[in-house]
Amino acid sequence: MTMFRILLAAIAVAIFAYTGLVVADHGLGLFPIFFGDMARMTWPGQFNLDFMCMLALSGCWVAWRHHFSPAGLALGLVAFVGGASFLSVYLLIVGWRAQGGMAEILLGKTRAAGRG
Repeated sequence: MTMFRILLAAIAVAIFAYTGLVVADHGLGLFPIFFGDMARMTWPGQFNLDFMCMLALSGCWVAWRHHFSPAGLALGLVAFVGGASFLSVYLLIVGWRAQGGMAEILLGKTRAAGRG
């Protein structure tokens, strides 16, 4: 679990630092570029579509983990938009709360205890 936490922290730091540098150099114009590549039907667009599907799976999992409650739906939306920067921090927090118990990390407290 320690190595996993180190990996999550490294991902968070790398993504936040890289994003900060990109925003400083290019501004906040991500969405026109992201969807523009997909509209052009190029390899960068294929990668973006694949990545967006992974983001959708991540958002669905986070919302499901929280039983599709209003907070869970909000977190799922943040997971979809926030990507690895959100998910790495989210997994660090839920891993700390679950004291490293992978069943609880993956399923949530209720399902891991067999009550849901």
